[in-house]
Amino acid sequence: MQIRSVIVVILWGCSLFATAQDPKRQYKSAKEFYASGKYNLAMEMFKPLMTYDKNNPYTEYAAFYYAMSALGQNYQTVARDMLLQIRKLYPSWDQQGEVSFWLAKIYFDRNEYFQAMNMLKEVPQEDFIEIERITNMKRHYLARISDPEVLRMMWEEYPRDPDVATALAWAITRQPTANQDRELFETVVEQFQMPRKPFEDAALNKPIYRDQYHVSVLFPFLAATLEPSPNKKQNQLVLDLYEGMRMANDSLSKEGIKINLLAYDTERNPNELERSKNVVKSLMETEELKNTDLLVGPLFPEEMKLVQPFSEQHEINMINPVSSNSEFVGQNPYAMLYQPSVETMASRSAELLQAKIRNKKCMVMYGDKSRDSIMAANFVNRAKDLGLNVVWAEKFTKETASRIISILATPTEFDEFKNPTQFKMALDSVGSIFVASDDPLIYTKVISSVETRGDSLVIVGSESWLDNTSVDLTKYERLHILLMAPTFTPLRNPAYLNFRRSYIRSHGSFPSQYMNYTKLGYDFMMFTGRALKKYGVYFQDGLRQDKQMPGWLSKGYTWSDRRDNGDFPFVYFSNGELISLN
Repeated sequence: MQIRSVIVVILWGCSLFATAQDPKRQYKSAKEFYASGKYNLAMEMFKPLMTYDKNNPYTEYAAFYYAMSALGQNYQTVARDMLLQIRKLYPSWDQQGEVSFWLAKIYFDRNEYFQAMNMLKEVPQEDFIEIERITNMKRHYLARISDPEVLRMMWEEYPRDPDVATALAWAITRQPTANQDRELFETVVEQFQMPRKPFEDAALNKPIYRDQYHVSVLFPFLAATLEPSPNKKQNQLVLDLYEGMRMANDSLSKEGIKINLLAYDTERNPNELERSKNVVKSLMETEELKNTDLLVGPLFPEEMKLVQPFSEQHEINMINPVSSNSEFVGQNPYAMLYQPSVETMASRSAELLQAKIRNKKCMVMYGDKSRDSIMAANFVNRAKDLGLNVVWAEKFTKETASRIISILATPTEFDEFKNPTQFKMALDSVGSIFVASDDPLIYTKVISSVETRGDSLVIVGSESWLDNTSVDLTKYERLHILLMAPTFTPLRNPAYLNFRRSYIRSHGSFPSQYMNYTKLGYDFMMFTGRALKKYGVYFQDGLRQDKQMPGWLSKGYTWSDRRDNGDFPFVYFSNGELISLN
């Protein structure tokens, strides 16, 4: 048995040696990882091939695909730096056009529009396909720029570019009438002989007001399974959310805001998704839904993919009250999120640490969900842009979560009572940890480790942690933990006290959990009703102009370019009370 084990080890070692000695084989393996979407493994395989060797003809390609693998994981800064290095080290490489193209995309994604346009100039336009690819990307990103001044400056730099001119004309058209530079608009339209009718028909400056607004709610109510009993239902959170919306609708009615709240049951069943999709499709065939003013939901991705084209085709706004997934918005100009997106929460967290924490070294720990990876990657990108030093970033699963304790709380020195006084990661060597996960296996170990250390390390996490009863809330205060809290409501808020009294009158008691979906539904519907009243059916145009709308129970809504809530509070405990950080 021992002999067999030795043989296996020798063969495995020989395999590694052969791979190391055979760049062709390693490059092929790396490309296979890349093609199958295993970008982290691809990066590891491409990395040694980037070193110049006379026997290695893949140096430039390995560096390029290393950057592409980083981009596949949304590590934009890593990808950008590698592509810039390729430009510098291999200026005569015949794929420099491709390098410039992907650099342009990265710059566009980071809203660095002028850098992106400069990169596009360096992409050879040798055939129709290449020209079309460049044009499509340019049009896609220019259409996202809402500030006419940015596009005016770009037009001055690229006065013969029809795509820049078209984007500028649309940006001017979308401004409030009083702010429109009509002289500039006329100059652009005449110079490029643009048809005027599309701009005249846009009507974004003409709010549509109604005496009564029809709001259609697409939720999995599962009406056929509901029974009149006090027991919690399997979709209780959905029912609570809608109950809050109904309570808000009563309040809005007293303010003279008339909303016809229409409930549609999507009947979503995880075990019968195809049937659920058919239910949604049949709902979209009804004339009632085609003529609604606003769609609330749907809540789940497979339903959302069906409803988005419907929303665009019939020009109906759709909004998700609970999701932070930016895929709900996609490229649909009529879609928006009521919550901040995962990307926004990550960016704001990096900005907070840069502004508030003296020690600029930070760590990132995240879970194995797609949401966690996106949040971590966006935090890292924004942190690096702000000058924070991300010294550690690691993904953890339930099998590897125990490593958190060994990373943060492995002692190396003890006092006379055998209490740890120093650790493998030196005390106060890092200023903060951003935890991109709602998994108790991960964040409880971070909290426990930081408590063991007893230094000044600051944790930034999520408000959802507060409903985990296994964590003593006093730890949050002792450790000065900061929490991203989009749904936070101050307990002394008069509107909240009125809402609480009204709820108790109807239900006899008030839920003890922090995440209260009835409260969330109430706050969401108050925002929606008042936005419709103030700005009309397409209230995003008014939000885009005014930027901010005060909240009722929460902080409020700040329109962002991601079409989500661009602002939200961070909270912490002080004297046993949860308060908002200024």
